[in-house]
Amino acid sequence: MKIFLIVLFLLTLSVQAKDYTKNANTVIFIDKVSKAYGFKKAYLEALFSDVKIQKRPLAFFRPRKKIKRTPEQIARLKKLYPKYGAWDRYARLKVNPSRVEQGVRFIQRYRKTFDEVEKRFGVPKEYITAIIGIETVYGGHVGKYLVFDTLTTLAFEKNRRNRFFKKQLQKFIHLAYTQKFDPKDVYGSYAGAIGLGQFMPSNYEAYGVDFNGDGRITLQKAEDAIASIANYFKKNGWRRGEPVATRVSYKGLRFKGYRTGYKKSYTREQLKGITPKDGKWDYHGKVRLIKLNKKAYDELWYGAKNFFVITRYNHSAYYAMAVHQLAMKIREKLKP
Repeated sequence: MKIFLIVLFLLTLSVQAKDYTKNANTVIFIDKVSKAYGFKKAYLEALFSDVKIQKRPLAFFRPRKKIKRTPEQIARLKKLYPKYGAWDRYARLKVNPSRVEQGVRFIQRYRKTFDEVEKRFGVPKEYITAIIGIETVYGGHVGKYLVFDTLTTLAFEKNRRNRFFKKQLQKFIHLAYTQKFDPKDVYGSYAGAIGLGQFMPSNYEAYGVDFNGDGRITLQKAEDAIASIANYFKKNGWRRGEPVATRVSYKGLRFKGYRTGYKKSYTREQLKGITPKDGKWDYHGKVRLIKLNKKAYDELWYGAKNFFVITRYNHSAYYAMAVHQLAMKIREKLKP
């Protein structure tokens, strides 16, 4: 009974309502948004008068504390790490047979949209699909948090990214007006990301596309989400018809010869002793060296310009490589 009461108390806290019109920072924010977009203050005050504080999202953005692990926890981690390298663990979650099969079915379901989007934006369907597969498992997990309440919590409750979330909240309120939706009735991620491709409100505004022609950009709808991701890639420099990445060879099992990661680029002439495993890889621009830590060795790849473009969506070399490898597996399955 005691445990039940504690759980009930915690659940109550997680949905605690708050009147943010009594918060001095919110009052300033309301005035700013009212002047920026011409909204009536009464409308904004009504939005902020009853907000459910989102405790779980807030916990993700509290100031970081050094994690102290017990000897038992350390021992368990040491047993796990030799079994799987960092890339092995990551890829098992993001690039697996189920995700590939679902991606093939997703393309088949929206084949006409993908063909039109690929023609217009020049981004291959399998890469758009891989983004949606990794972000939301093809729309199956678009988020369970009310976006307005989440962004308000993160904007005005103390955390390490208050400024960023105030900007996102302002963009979200404006989006609700321009796209004609109720800001109190949209669900998203713990950070306020929306739709199949998990766009933050600022990206929604900058890259969103009304592809189904209904007069609204609705990223919860596949047609708009597919086109918006393609537009995101195109505006960030995607080069039509160019490759993304290829695996390369080097001497040894662990690579330490050059700096790796998506931020550092090289001409291929600078990289002595490194050659593409696919001798037909026809790309002559600068490349990034991408190292994937596996159990027994380091796997090394060249990342082309389009690989760097994927990192604009998520600033992680592992993320971009997961997108690439998932896309390649989907492409292979799509072959007749």
